[in-house]
Amino acid sequence: MTEASYHQFCPVAMASEILGARWTIVLLRELCAGSTRFNDLRRGVPRMSPALLARRLRELEQHGVVERRLVRRTPELYEYVLTEAGQGLRDVVMAVGIWGQRWIESAPSFENTDPSLLMWDMRRNIRLENLPPRRVTVQFIYADLAAASANWWLLSDPQKGADLCSVDPRFDVDLFVRTDLRTMTAIWMGLETVARAENEQRLARIGDSDVGAAMQSWLGLSPFAAYEKHAF
Repeated sequence: MTEASYHQFCPVAMASEILGARWTIVLLRELCAGSTRFNDLRRGVPRMSPALLARRLRELEQHGVVERRLVRRTPELYEYVLTEAGQGLRDVVMAVGIWGQRWIESAPSFENTDPSLLMWDMRRNIRLENLPPRRVTVQFIYADLAAASANWWLLSDPQKGADLCSVDPRFDVDLFVRTDLRTMTAIWMGLETVARAENEQRLARIGDSDVGAAMQSWLGLSPFAAYEKHAF
């Protein structure tokens, strides 16, 4: 056992020795969501330093939760894939998220909004089937943020799937969505709707009327949005 050991035979204590380190559960959330490359994992945990991310991945590998697989030799490229033991943590991560959705007050969470994490999650959950069967570009403009982080582009392509750009991809924009980060985060968490935010003039949709009208359906929400919130 490590220096951080609880020195208990209880399975909860033993599991906590692996899962209780800072950022570990959040990193497992990203792995369970399908991210496998180091840079993709960084985008899912943008405030985690690369050095700490590498350390946590090594620890999870040592504990048999993650397997590192060589994808390419020159230059070296690896994937981090959940093992059978790691797959067994999916329900654990989901249960933690459901508890947080139901019982943690929303107000404190809005103090920690992050545009890069929000947009990365939105890209991952976009419902391509509810968008036209062609390339669609949606530009999100966060009027309350500094220019360097105010503009994001979600790209949808029937062949390539969804992508996210923080630099203008130079495609024709089908829909401009102008809002503030708090409102968009609340929509993503299922605490707000596109229609209500627009009616209250906290969100504006400009461009392709069909893409705009279907925004709530193609947006896709947090996997925890469907769970009733008991603490507001």
